Formats: sequence, structure tokens, C-alpha cells
Amino acid sequence: MQSARHSEDFRQKAGIGGSHYVVIVETPAASPQQLMENKPLNRSMIAAKALKQDEFYTQLSDIEKELKHYTAHFKGKTVLCNCDDPRVSNFFHYFSYNFEKLKLRKLITTCYKNDRADLFSRNDSERGIYLEYEGNRTGNRVPNPAEIGIHELRGDGDFRSEECIKLLKQADIVVTNPPFSLFREYVPQLVAMKKKFLVIANHNAITYREIFGLIKDNKIWLGYTHPVAFIVPDHYEMREVRSWRDENGTNWRSLGNACWFTNLDIEKRHEELTLYSSYDAKIFPEYDNYDAIEVPRFKEIPHDYDGVMGVPLTFLEKYNPEQFEIVGSDYEVKQGLLPELVKANWTGKTDRGYVKGKRLYARLLIRKRTK
Repeated sequence: MQSARHSEDFRQKAGIGGSHYVVIVETPAASPQQLMENKPLNRSMIAAKALKQDEFYTQLSDIEKELKHYTAHFKGKTVLCNCDDPRVSNFFHYFSYNFEKLKLRKLITTCYKNDRADLFSRNDSERGIYLEYEGNRTGNRVPNPAEIGIHELRGDGDFRSEECIKLLKQADIVVTNPPFSLFREYVPQLVAMKKKFLVIANHNAITYREIFGLIKDNKIWLGYTHPVAFIVPDHYEMREVRSWRDENGTNWRSLGNACWFTNLDIEKRHEELTLYSSYDAKIFPEYDNYDAIEVPRFKEIPHDYDGVMGVPLTFLEKYNPEQFEIVGSDYEVKQGLLPELVKANWTGKTDRGYVKGKRLYARLLIRKRTK
């Protein structure tokens, strides 16, 4: 990490006011007490999606915690951050200050409808901007404004626009925190263009038809860490839970189910889950409606059962495609895509798995691969 003085000098010369510098370089971390007082709940992010409150500013520390697992992937690559104002983004900060260490070829960042340096895009400009950085030439490893090209886009900077797609075509790897409400469109675009990526999203995105199909086909998977606390725009209203302002008045929200999605190969994806439990029909009952058994915790998957099992979505945190096959989900059963899993004489609901008449939470349907 470079010194605060060098970092401030760079941002001021790049047209970024000092008032923004404090937030960029040292965003105040959420205290353990604040996170404990706000128990994990999903409704904060669900509400944000419903209202399209999409601006959740990622802490530099959360970026560093995840990116340390991917350093080998970046050598000689062009990185695109296409949902970030490069003048204030912590994604830009991370890649520009680690440009030489990661041996990057080029860094490109774009911003939607914002021509002013501000922590959050106010979307009050008709045009976006983009920035290109090809490394430090002075030898001090501190990004110099003279080495950076800041350009105005012809359009608003929407990632779906023609000029932004042209920038995407230059990229090898995309790393960013895209709008939650557009995630269904965002990831399929990257997959269609055969781009590698590492992006933050709502863990519930696993259940989106567009996303689950990619997971099932082993085209994307989960990363390592779970960002918890995000800065949000000042005008976002305070919530009853998982919301607070720090001593500087900064507006924070803690999201209990944010995670990273990626298609970059990582070590955890090849780690075998050790199975300790043995099959017992009393502990792992059959569903009333599915030809499968209920396993309430993925850590309890029986080592000696070879049929279909229903497991919580958290199973994906440990999913090794060499050890398990994802057969489908309860949603796919409901949609009639897995008729072979519905019991022959069942005439009731198939929206979820039922055990002794009780409707269970969402389940993935998996089976062990044979050696």
C-alpha cells in the first residue's frame, strides 16, 4: 500500500477533490459490534433490488481479501472495471497500485452517467467517462496523472452500450461490483463474450434462472469471501436493521448475503469435502414429493448414499464438480424440468421439497459422482 500523501497527490492532480480522498484511501471499517448487532438478514438486499438502490461501495479491504486468491490469473492481462468511476473506485485503486506486482498489461475503468469525481454517480450527466492505465513509468509504483488517459464517452457509459462493449472486447478479465438489479443481464453478457470475471452480487442470485443454469453447467462458481459492510449514498434511507452511520456521518449498510461470482479457476473448487456421516433413513428422510432425501446441512452429506439429495444453497460454498453433480433445483422441479424426480403417485405441490407435510427452504438437488 502506498503512502496517503502519494495517494492524495495523485487524486488531486487527476481532478479529484480532497473531500473524496478520505473515503477512497481509508474507508472507515465497520466495527465488529455493529456487525453483531445487525444479525444476517436478506431483506436489506432484496429491498435494495426492488427499489433499484444499486450503489453499494466496496471497501478496499474486501477487494484485497478476495483478490489475493487470484494473483496468478492477472499476468499479462487487460482488466476492465466497467461499473466504476475510476476517479474514486477502490477497484481502480487496487489494480493501479498493484499494476506492476500483478504484471498487468492494461487497466480500463468506466463510469455510468457521471462527469464529476464523486463517490457515487449522481447520473445527472448524459455522458460517462472511461480511463486507461498502462502502468507506472517513473519507477515509484505510484500512479501518475500524466500516465493516465481520462476520456469522455459519447454515450452514458451503460455496460450494454456499443462503445462499452468495444471496451469489453479489449478485456481479458472483468472485476467489479455491478448493479444488483441488472445482474441477470450483466453476467450472461460476459459469458456470451467468453470473458473471465470476478464480480460481487447477492447470494440469492444463485436462484435466478439465468445464473443457476451457468452454475449447473460449471460455467461460473462462488469465490472465497463475503463482503459484509458497504458505504451507500447519503440519501439512502436508514433501515431498521443492518444500517448505521459512523462517527463521520457516512451511511453504511451491512448485507448478510453478498458474495463473489467468478469463472476463474481457484483452488477451493478442487478441494474435496470430507464426508463423515453415514446414511440413516431416520436422519435423512425421503421427501414426500421428490425421489430424493433431505440433508439439512451440507456438512452432513452421507458418504454411503449414492442417490439424489436435497441440500441448502450454502452447499455451493464447498462445491467440487469432480466430487458432486448438480442435478438441478426445486425450482426446476416446479417448472417441470425434472419430471423424473417427482414421485409417481404424487398429486400435490412440487414448488419445494416437503417432509411429513412441512415445506422446506430452497434446495439444490445433487448426487455424488462415482469414482
